[in-house]
Amino acid sequence: MKSSSIVALSVAAVVIVAGAFYFVDVDQTREARLPDVDVSVEGGQSPDFDVETGSVDVDSTEKEVLVPKVVMEEETVTVPTVDAEPAG
Repeated sequence: MKSSSIVALSVAAVVIVAGAFYFVDVDQTREARLPDVDVSVEGGQSPDFDVETGSVDVDSTEKEVLVPKVVMEEETVTVPTVDAEPAG
């Protein structure tokens, strides 16, 4: 894969991730309240949230395009990697 293709795919991935933040709408519907602590404890409450997300449809279609025929050669190239570790 050419470096220009890698750059284009990287830019597309960044745009998709950035766009995902605009597809999520979080509205807090109730404030949190800590319990009153004296000799006895009265219950508190956790906040409530309404979350609405956008939708994305991914589909495919067939199109006729010109495809150059090339000879394939194996070559070592540097590719991006992602390492993820769970929290905790």
